[in-house]
Amino acid sequence: MSKLRVLIWNEFVHENIHEKVKSIYPQGIHEKIKTELISCGSDFQISTATLEEPDHGLTDAVLSETDVLIWWGHMAHNKVEDTIAKKVQSRVLQGMGFIALHSAHFSKVFKLLMGTTCDLKYREAGEKERLWVCNPGHPITEGIDDCLEIDSTEMYGEPFDIPPPDEQVFISWFEGGEVFRSGNCWRRGNGKIFYFRPGHETYPIFHNKAVIQVIYNAIKWAAPQGLWLSSLAHVPVNQAREKIEDRGD
Repeated sequence: MSKLRVLIWNEFVHENIHEKVKSIYPQGIHEKIKTELISCGSDFQISTATLEEPDHGLTDAVLSETDVLIWWGHMAHNKVEDTIAKKVQSRVLQGMGFIALHSAHFSKVFKLLMGTTCDLKYREAGEKERLWVCNPGHPITEGIDDCLEIDSTEMYGEPFDIPPPDEQVFISWFEGGEVFRSGNCWRRGNGKIFYFRPGHETYPIFHNKAVIQVIYNAIKWAAPQGLWLSSLAHVPVNQAREKIEDRGD
């Protein structure tokens, strides 16, 4: 059985200009996630791509060989070319899994897939977050206890302007009292989408083994199933499965 082809996309901007972020992720957030996922097992063939690569590392050839795309973005959403964002959207509709982490809720790709503003409340005060499992039978929660705790993080709060999830997996409580839908699943076309809130760059979120376990589970859940959908086209009469008479004008 071939391995799932996973691509981790990261702006790779904060790590190059902010010393605190660089100290936490010296090789970049994408490389840290890759290393941690590899330590979980050998189920995946993992590669990475970043904003400054040609076509942001998301060429047609790369996308055609990607089963699940993980996206981390924050300060450079507007630098992603519209044409590239639409190519990623199209690939998801064909069957590619898409996992949006933290501020990727505001990425061009995620907003294209959701069709809403994806606005939310936020506050950065280093407060505790407790992500409660609200769908314990869901495969994304495998290996996770009743809740997942993060000691210091940025707060995201409701209202969160997203379409109602097909499945909600986690809901967060923050030390300041806010709550947030932190783990949400959708289907768009033939593809599966998972939004997972944790991942602010100035905290070592991706050093947390439980956070990595959720991402690992989400990759397996979002993996393509069945046939990939290609562009639909006109079917001539002589290519119909059953013989029919052409009664068109």
